Amino acid sequence: MSVDFHLAEARPQQPLDQAPYHQWIFPDGTEWTGFYRRGQNFLLRFPDLADFEVSADGQHVSCWPAPNISENTLQHLYLNQVLPLALSKRGKQVFHASAIATPVGAVAFMAESGRGKSTLAACFATSGYRFLTDDSLLLEESECGYAVLPSHPSIRLWDDSRDALISEDARQAPAVQYTPKARILFGGSMAFCEEAQPLRRVYFLGDGSATQLTFQRMPPSLALISLVKNTFLLDIDTRQTLATHFDQLTKMVAMPIYYELDYPRRFEDLASVRQAIVAHAMNEEQAA
Repeated sequence: MSVDFHLAEARPQQPLDQAPYHQWIFPDGTEWTGFYRRGQNFLLRFPDLADFEVSADGQHVSCWPAPNISENTLQHLYLNQVLPLALSKRGKQVFHASAIATPVGAVAFMAESGRGKSTLAACFATSGYRFLTDDSLLLEESECGYAVLPSHPSIRLWDDSRDALISEDARQAPAVQYTPKARILFGGSMAFCEEAQPLRRVYFLGDGSATQLTFQRMPPSLALISLVKNTFLLDIDTRQTLATHFDQLTKMVAMPIYYELDYPRRFEDLASVRQAIVAHAMNEEQAA
């Protein structure tokens, strides 16, 4: 999905003359992103990293990096944080999720950070399947429901997941300046899917407290709440935008494809978890 992107010269971040209308906050209370209005446009501030201005229609993005911020860091911020928000202004449905392609369509894993979305995607991508996205799930409505569009071909992993799943000869992108996660590029044993795939299942990942692998169908009301929590949405305080978004999500959750999935987080169990997910996704009776 094309957005016009302009990279301006680096500049120190100056104090802003207004309070943010929204913030993303880390668990320790540190601000990750401040959302501001600039006339009809939007300003996204990542403290000590960069400012991104998104046009009112979501068609244009300009970036002012802070001094000494690498191009790779800026690209990563843009692809994983800013672009999904810009696309939401164009009426697109974008969620914080990973997804892989199976013989019957796309399977998505949705959850808050740290629950294993990327690890699951990498487990599939290094075991004969192909991944569609690591962090931002872009959907388009289709004749058969919704299709998952491929994102950029890389997966971010903590060191323990990388060591357990990724071969030593895998291609790794340069480090970014705000996370110690490694970014593994597709190629070799890690396969990427370049074609849109019909959405077959959405699994909301539990916290790992389960003593065994469990699947539980989610009623539409709970699926709706979970989708809302994992949505990329830039214009969150305009009534018409929220009403339209809610209508779109209500239509989505009418599909019987949403499940809560939990399992013990042990690398040695991932092969059996992967097999169980594929078997579950291919079971026509489950989707009836």
